[in-house]
Amino acid sequence: MAHEGKFAWTVTVGEKGQIVIPKQARELFNIKPGDNLLILGDINKGLAIPPKSSLDAITKMIFETGDEK
Repeated sequence: MAHEGKFAWTVTVGEKGQIVIPKQARELFNIKPGDNLLILGDINKGLAIPPKSSLDAITKMIFETGDEK
């Protein structure tokens, strides 16, 4: 069952721990050589590679404590 805007790919981890992002994913998310990607990890939920455009929102969410006055 396909879902609009949802994709899944498989990758292989090389001997040095590197993965190759599939061409279709690189094109879809405009990932170019030399780009820096954010990889998030949760011991229970696994790894996520969010789009670069969400970096600001993720950073604010992580570092905001709610104590600001």
